[in-house]
Amino acid sequence: MNSRNILVICADKKVLGELSPLISQHLPLTPVTEITHYPDRGALANVVGSTPPTLCFLDMASNRDYGVGVLSDLIGLSPQTQIVAVLGGNEPDLILQCLRQGAAEFLLRPLGADQLVAVLERLSQNGPSAGGGAKGGGTVISVIPVKGACGASTLAGNLAMQWKRCGYKKILLADLDPSSGTQSFLLKIKSNYSFLDALSRAGTLDSDLWKGLVASTQGVDVLLSPDNASGNHELPDPTPVIDFCRQAYEQITIDLGGPYGNWTASVAEASDEVLLVTTNELPALRATQRVMANLERMGIARTKVRLVVNRYSTDVGLNQDTIETALHTEVFHVVPSDYEAVQKALVEGKPIATSTSYGKSLMALADQLSGANKKQAREAEKKKSNSSFGSLFSSFVSRVSS
Repeated sequence: MNSRNILVICADKKVLGELSPLISQHLPLTPVTEITHYPDRGALANVVGSTPPTLCFLDMASNRDYGVGVLSDLIGLSPQTQIVAVLGGNEPDLILQCLRQGAAEFLLRPLGADQLVAVLERLSQNGPSAGGGAKGGGTVISVIPVKGACGASTLAGNLAMQWKRCGYKKILLADLDPSSGTQSFLLKIKSNYSFLDALSRAGTLDSDLWKGLVASTQGVDVLLSPDNASGNHELPDPTPVIDFCRQAYEQITIDLGGPYGNWTASVAEASDEVLLVTTNELPALRATQRVMANLERMGIARTKVRLVVNRYSTDVGLNQDTIETALHTEVFHVVPSDYEAVQKALVEGKPIATSTSYGKSLMALADQLSGANKKQAREAEKKKSNSSFGSLFSSFVSRVSS
């Protein structure tokens, strides 16, 4: 059986009429499956099956919302598939959204051979998208509480301090809470500048300017929130600053103050992973249900959201199995309740000791996220997919040469 295959999802007959002949001409002898509507996740899972497509052309022009939903589902079901978004024209916002969601490339109508050749060349050179929104450069992890007093800021700050132990050298902790950021207080550090200054200078950021904007502690750069609450109604797009950080750091941990609003949605969308922090108490779990539904409505891929249960105690609240059943989602990590260790670190303005139960749990969380196992799996998948698509592209090159 041929292991190379192409999936085309296109609800527009005219777009399909342009695309199908190009695929047939330039990618000959490769099995093609065509779906002429936007499938739901269940139907898509049946199509993907045990042989995920090497390449998928996804129509984003017919219905933007449906297209984004299918893109998110396909990334979750088959992260090794290279997805090419097919757009009706030059729409920068939609292009950016598709790339953030995990698309590897895009085509613009009217479709032509030159475009397809260029896309195939880039795909063969760069290898597959990492899936789940990997953008290249450093990894961005946003930490979001489902409600106040879940301990998300403490978790974010201490997680950032763990990256050095994992072997990363360039680390940033960014407090992007515009109304009640607490990292300055938790870490006992000060700066004359905040992330608002970074946003206002997004177009002119360079390494020298950046050094003046951040403070440092424990070998970690920290971008603080403003001293005076600013609200989040008119904040500009955070993407240029986040993209700058990706190129300057290996690991970026973002502390977000609340789960709602356009600012949170924009930062979460630009992140590779979202840690949703709750506790095992009933009010927090009810809030978790609402927040997860809201993130999905805002277009945040479910595959990038990781549920972390903080201050977990079997004596209070629900156990892990019950939480997973109630929320219909897997608990990614559990952080035990360790009041004394947290309070001691808070008074001293230092990271929580790694000898404590909380500290050990954060070490384990960092390992899960950074992951030796995760990296090995991605490399293996990349090799497999590169090999598959390399053969596919070779046949295309031979065709063009002849």
